[in-house]
Amino acid sequence: MTLPLDGIRLIDMTKNGPGLYAAMLLADMGADVIKVEEVGEPTGRRAEQAKGAASLQTAVGRCPRDSEFYAPNRNKRSICLNLKDPAARDVFLRLAKTSDVVLEGFRPGVTKRLGIGYDALSQLNPRIIYCALTGYGQDGPYRDLVGHDLNYISFGGALAITGKRDEPPTMPGFQLGDFGGGGLHATIGILLALMARERTGRGQIVDISMLDGVMSFMSTIVSDYLWGKRVPVRGGENLNGGAPFYNVYECKDGKYLSLGIAEPWFFANLCRELGHDEFIPLQHTTGEPREKIFQTFRQIFKTKTRDEWFNQLSKFDTCVGKVYTMDELASDPQIRHRKMLTEFHDPKLGAVPQAGIGIKLSDTPGRIRSLAPKQGQHTEELLRDLGYTPQQIAAMRQAGAAK
Repeated sequence: MTLPLDGIRLIDMTKNGPGLYAAMLLADMGADVIKVEEVGEPTGRRAEQAKGAASLQTAVGRCPRDSEFYAPNRNKRSICLNLKDPAARDVFLRLAKTSDVVLEGFRPGVTKRLGIGYDALSQLNPRIIYCALTGYGQDGPYRDLVGHDLNYISFGGALAITGKRDEPPTMPGFQLGDFGGGGLHATIGILLALMARERTGRGQIVDISMLDGVMSFMSTIVSDYLWGKRVPVRGGENLNGGAPFYNVYECKDGKYLSLGIAEPWFFANLCRELGHDEFIPLQHTTGEPREKIFQTFRQIFKTKTRDEWFNQLSKFDTCVGKVYTMDELASDPQIRHRKMLTEFHDPKLGAVPQAGIGIKLSDTPGRIRSLAPKQGQHTEELLRDLGYTPQQIAAMRQAGAAK
C-alpha cells in the first residue's frame, strides 16, 4: 500500500517527546525515519538524566523509552553513532547526503560545533531540510535558556488563564507546549519545506520554537487582547470556566460531565431538557443571574450519574461529553470505531496496544508498520546500505564509533 511520504528519509536526532512525536507522525505516513542514538551507556549529566527518567517512568507506570511498546518510536530504524568520533561523523554525513530531512532538538549551536549543522549538510546535499526544535528558537535573548513544557506555556500566556478564579494557575494534564507548540509545528514546518522544495529544488532551515507554537495556539486570545486591551481572567471567561454553559459538572456517581455549549439553540435545548426554560434568554447574563444558573446546574447534575445524563442529553442536540479517565477510553464506541486505540501484531510479542493514527486519509492512510526499535537495532543494516564493508563496520564498533 502506498503511503503519503514513501521515499522521504528523515534523520531523527531528538531525544525528548516533542521531536520523537513529530518524527512518529511522519513515520506513520511512510517516511523512512532513522533514529540516531548515542553509543554505549550515558555518562555525566546524560546518565543522571537517564536515571531520573527511568525512575520517574517506573514510579508512575510509564512505558520506558527504550521499550518496543513506546509508541513515539514506532515505525523507525535505530543506528548508534558517537558523533564526536570522526568516523561516526563521516557516517552521519554520508547518511545526510541521501536523506531529505534532519530533525534535531539540541541547544542552538551544538550541531555546528560537531560539524553536522545546516551549513555543512547543505553543502553536501542542497536539498536537505534541517528542522531545529528548541524551547525558544535559534535567536533572541532566550535562545540559550533551558526549559520544559511548563516554562513555554508560562511565557506564552496559556498557563495564566488556566485554572479556577482566585486560585493559582493549574498545570494542564498533558504537554501542550511540547507536543502541540513543538512537535505538531515541527511536523507542519517539515511538510511545508518539502512542498517548497518541489518548486525551488532547495532545502532550508525550519526553526521551531515551542514558545512560538504556544503563542500561535493562543492567536485568538492574543488578538482579543491586542484589540480590546483587556487581560483575560483565569476562570472568568466564557471558555475557561467562567460560564455555566461551558463547564464541567460533578454527577451523582462522582464522575464528571462536560458542557461545551456556545450556540444559543444548543443552550435552549439543554435548558428545556433540564426543566428550566426561564434560563434560555439568560445565557450570556452576568452577576447574580449567572451564579443562579451555576448553582441550579450543579444541583441538577448531582441527581443522576454521568452516563445517565449523557444518554439523556445527547439525544436532544446539545453539546455534552463524558469526562473520561484513561481506563475508560478503550470502551468508548467512537474511539474504537475510529481506531484511536489499536493493536500492532508482532510475530514475537503478539498483539501490542498502540495509540492510533489521528490523521485519516481516504486513499493513502498512515500505517503502523513496526514497533519501536531496540537501540542500534539497524546499525549494521544501515552501514551496509551506505557502502561500508564488514571489516569497516567491525572496526567502527571496536573503536566505539558505532554500535
